Amino acid sequence: MSNSALNLSSAGSADNMSVPKVTEAAVGIVQRDNGMVLLGERPVGKPWGGYWEFPGGKVEPNETPAQALSRELYEELGITVTRFYSWLTRTYEYEARYDQAGKLVTPAKTVKLHFFIVAEWQGDPVGLEDQQLSWQNPEKLTVGPMLPANTPILNALSLAPMYAITNLKEMGQVQFLERLRIALENGLMMIQVREPHLSRQDLILFAEHVIALAKPFEAKVFINGDVEIAKQLNASGVHLSAQRLMELKVKPEGLMVGASCHNAAELTHAKSLALDYVTLSPVKLTLSHPDATPLGWDMFNQLIAGYSLPVFALGGMLREDLDTARIYGAHGIAMQRDIWGVL
Repeated sequence: MSNSALNLSSAGSADNMSVPKVTEAAVGIVQRDNGMVLLGERPVGKPWGGYWEFPGGKVEPNETPAQALSRELYEELGITVTRFYSWLTRTYEYEARYDQAGKLVTPAKTVKLHFFIVAEWQGDPVGLEDQQLSWQNPEKLTVGPMLPANTPILNALSLAPMYAITNLKEMGQVQFLERLRIALENGLMMIQVREPHLSRQDLILFAEHVIALAKPFEAKVFINGDVEIAKQLNASGVHLSAQRLMELKVKPEGLMVGASCHNAAELTHAKSLALDYVTLSPVKLTLSHPDATPLGWDMFNQLIAGYSLPVFALGGMLREDLDTARIYGAHGIAMQRDIWGVL
């Protein structure tokens, strides 16, 4: 790309003691329905040549990130973006790089990256700037290395847009496990085991059933509230309550970690801990918390504007709300009832 999202050639010298200017860029996650994403290899001779990246480029003066996205993807790939969603915003500080002789190769630079999910486009992507292109599974890359600022994005992309919360208490085990099997066969890839009425031992036994059913589909299973159970069962991760989140000083190691958030303070703390995702609720009226005042979509959007972690909208969600949630900045939606066919 002529003005790469991560092109360091225009940055000032590493010896410059002034506050570095932040370069803003738009980055497109061009994503097929099956989750495969488009990566490009930076040509040899450019800064970070040989590294792989998501397509995008610098936001020009008097241009919005969304306008920059459309322009850059047309110039770089020859595609016309027809449907996209604002996703994550992350700031990354590149350190200066030197060759073996001590010559400055790429100066230090701070970039603010506005990531967008590109869901629909016209035309077939072509490397118009002599870059090699490759469709990749974010969890199983066959190319590399990735540009440092892009690497954390792969973890976020491994999270499915539909997040199901178990509903054993209302459905009973036989019906629930059957509905879970059907949902997995229909593409469900992310489940949270949340059954506060169960004893610890019964929770372990139930979670084992869920993990066993999910394993052949490579679906992720998160355990609500208990880090030790999650580790014991080799679950994908743990989901923490807002109270537990605010008590947390360091992110637990060895697991993906998500948390429930309801306000700006909780979102800020989750970000400071570099969690893998959050839920934000309640967006709409919900049976689980009938007395809670819903945020509504506008407040939801205001709370996560410019946020760096994937956010799942929670509270009264229906499967049909996914597109609306993404329009308002969500990574996806979390549900306890509609996903299982329970109204």
